Formats: sequence, C-alpha cells, structure tokens
Amino acid sequence: MTNAHESQLHFPLGDALPGNATTLELRPGLRWVRMQLPFVLNHINLWLLRDELDGRQGWTVVDCGLNNEATVQAWEQIFATELDGLPVLRVLVTHFHPDHMGLAHWLTEHWSTPTTPCRLWMSAADYYLARLASGSTVGMGGASATDFFISHGLSDPQTQAYVRARSDYYPSMVPVVPASFQRLMDGQCVRIGGMDWRCIAGHGHAPEHISLHCPEAGLLISGDMVLPRISTNVSVVDIEPDADPLRQYLDSLRRFEGLPEDTLVLPAHGRPFQGLATRLTQLHEHHAERFELVLQACAQRPQHAADLLPQLFTRALDMHQATFAMGEAIAHLHALWHQGRLQRQLGADGVYRFSAVAA
Repeated sequence: MTNAHESQLHFPLGDALPGNATTLELRPGLRWVRMQLPFVLNHINLWLLRDELDGRQGWTVVDCGLNNEATVQAWEQIFATELDGLPVLRVLVTHFHPDHMGLAHWLTEHWSTPTTPCRLWMSAADYYLARLASGSTVGMGGASATDFFISHGLSDPQTQAYVRARSDYYPSMVPVVPASFQRLMDGQCVRIGGMDWRCIAGHGHAPEHISLHCPEAGLLISGDMVLPRISTNVSVVDIEPDADPLRQYLDSLRRFEGLPEDTLVLPAHGRPFQGLATRLTQLHEHHAERFELVLQACAQRPQHAADLLPQLFTRALDMHQATFAMGEAIAHLHALWHQGRLQRQLGADGVYRFSAVAA
C-alpha cells in the first residue's frame, strides 16, 4: 500500500519487482536484484552494472545481501542465468551494515582468480568498522549496549535480555570481511561501464556511507541515505555514547540537493523513484516534527529516551525494532542537546533525562 509520502513521488516501474533469484533490467547494462531479509524490513535491493575493468568484460555488483544460505543460493542462480556468461569484476559496498556487507567476502572470493582479483570497493571508515565489528559487538548488542540503553531508561527485562543476548549479532551475519579493499572517498569518480559515477559520502546512518551518482545516466544509487517509504535509521550506540549522528545525517542530505529532479533514485529498500527534492524535503520535515514532539515532552517534565518511544513510534514494535527505536530516540534527544535546546542530567538511578532549557 502506498503511503502519503510515496504518493508525492513518481515510480516509473509501477509495482514491478524482480522475481526471486532473477533480475529486472531497468535499462541496458543496469539490472535490479532483490534479496530477502528475515526482518520486518524484508528485502534489500542490489544492483548489477555492466562494466569493463582492466580490459575484461563483466559486471560490477553494488551491495551484497546477508550472509545466509538462502542468499548464497539466490546469487548462484543469478550467476547461472542472469550474467550473460560474464564474471563479476568487483563488488562495491555502500556501507558496513550486515544486509549490505554480509556476502562481500564470499562474492569477492568466488570471483577472484590468482591473476584477476575481484576486489571489494568501499569507504575506509566503514571497511575498518566492519573488520572491527566482525569480531565484536560494536553497538549491536551485548552487555555494553544493554547498559547503554539502561542508562537511557530501557527498563523492560525482556528487551534488556534480548539486547544482552545479541553479543554475536554482527559476526553472525558478517563472519568474515575481505582482507583487502579499494578505498572510495567523497567526490571520487569511479568509471563503470564507460560512465563516471561520483561518490557522495553520507554520515549518521553509518560512518562513511557511499552513494553513487551518474549524471550522464541520470541515476543515483542512494543506498540507505534516501529511501522512498521509510526514514533512514539514525542511532546513537554505546561505543560513541555522546554522538550527534542525526545532525550529521541531516547535514549529509544537503549533498543531494541540486541533483536533477528527473534523477532515477535506486534505493536499498523500496522501489526506484523520481522526485528526489520532494523526498529530501519530506525527510527534513519528518525530523522537524519529531524534534517538536521531543521538545514539547521535555518542556512538560524531564524525559529519558524510553519515555519517548510511544510518542515517536506509534506502531507496535517487536524487540528487534525496539533496539533501533531506542537508538533513534537518543539521537533526537542528542541533536537538541548539542544545539543547546535541551539540557541533560544523570540521575541518582543512573539514567539520563533531558529537560527544556529555560528561556
């Protein structure tokens, strides 16, 4: 069902979606792959770009899908039927999250030979965080993440136990990261299929998320930075407990302003769409509304993040969603705190509460 925000956008393909373990050709040399995810957000979009690298014909893959047997089998079917008998030449990953990074090691290893490596391309910040996270929790779960959420008011024992038990959350989905990579940086141009794709770095959702814009083709691979249906998750996590990622994210959206309105946006979740400026406005307005809700609540009495969940998230949340919701609630509080519009105090109970700054 299309929501009110989506109705203001244009979806050139209508409701068309790629089938399981197949591709949908959007235009010559561009194929859309859709892999399943075992979450409420039940899919990720991956992209195949026809390419030539070092004189070899083949494909560049953008993002990888989760590291599980179902995704491996889907990729193997695509290799057999959808690549026109050509190899994958390189793998570009927009950022370190498991649904994007999970099978990077398997893909690059599968398509590498002793003389022609299939290399991972991504930002340095996200590559090194993936290396770290594959051997630790890094804000995804475990005792440290649980204690951090408790310090922001999470009191439900069941959710606490769920977060504490997720000590292997990232390693279970990204057990191995390729041992080497090619660095992508903001403003860099990557030649793919005879056309230049400019890297646009975004912050807040991930340390150094890379979107790819091709002016000649009128395409933007937006990853998770701009999605048509939902707002991007932006969370504060335990390893950077005083961070202000939401301000970083909103500032990063400015980098997409001025792109042509007929740009076809290829998001990581949802359908390809046109109407980028409209969507950017919607996202800024969404967070402005959330900021106002938080300010109003904190003007009435001091609030911790868990207090705000029913106001910021009106739908029922499962425990997986609740952890992301906690991170987002803290992010909204921190943005206003860093702006000087809220003040923060640590109570005798070890919980941070935020209150309005007196005029």
